[in-house]
Amino acid sequence: MFANREGRRVPEVTFKLRRDNQWVSLSSTDLFKDRTVVVFSLPGAFTPTCSSAHVPRYNELAPLFRRNGVDAIVCVSVNDAFVMNEWQRDQAAGNIEFIPDGTGEFTRAMGMLVNKDDLGFGMRSWRYAMLVKDGVIEKMFIEPHKPGDPYEVSDADTMLDYINPEAGRPLDITLFTREGCPHCARARGLLHDRGLDFEEIPLGRAVTRRSLRAVSASESVPQIFINGRLIGGADALETWLAGRKAA
Repeated sequence: MFANREGRRVPEVTFKLRRDNQWVSLSSTDLFKDRTVVVFSLPGAFTPTCSSAHVPRYNELAPLFRRNGVDAIVCVSVNDAFVMNEWQRDQAAGNIEFIPDGTGEFTRAMGMLVNKDDLGFGMRSWRYAMLVKDGVIEKMFIEPHKPGDPYEVSDADTMLDYINPEAGRPLDITLFTREGCPHCARARGLLHDRGLDFEEIPLGRAVTRRSLRAVSASESVPQIFINGRLIGGADALETWLAGRKAA
């Protein structure tokens, strides 16, 4: 089992970062003093769960964390600075500070260093998250000690629920569109006017009309999905937005 360090100070170490092609030293004091920081630590850069879920969701919810008093979100991994910098670029995770714990000193002092020789990794971090206020750990979410790489409690949503259970979540909005489609442009405008972020998937080689029919039972565009629900086209979106405003 891993020790819960709630109520204790974070270990004092010096991290070695690469910024603007120069080595930079960053102490724990520099990182945590007078700040409220969410830290999540994981087994390794570019690994599947870390890249597909752990980092993207923290990056996505970062603005909401900030609105709820969090000054920074930090990802720690037992990888070197070059790898961490490349991973941050690959993830387009500009809302997160990537901190390399290359020697594992911080992770070892946290009691979270584990042997991953069976995967050819060597010593790496167990997956966990914590809320740190002015260098003191207020809350830890440590993944259960069982085989594999459990990902059950250190996720961004669990942390946000701890900080503010009433924080809500941003809408997940996706538009299927086609180049030159005036109704698609109208749908974009409706969402922009309401300040709602969305992802756009244009029809083409990767996403065909057949794909669109498979998910929406229609091949007309746009087709708008919100939080897993098919809204429909631009008219349907306008009706949905009007109802949301009224609510």
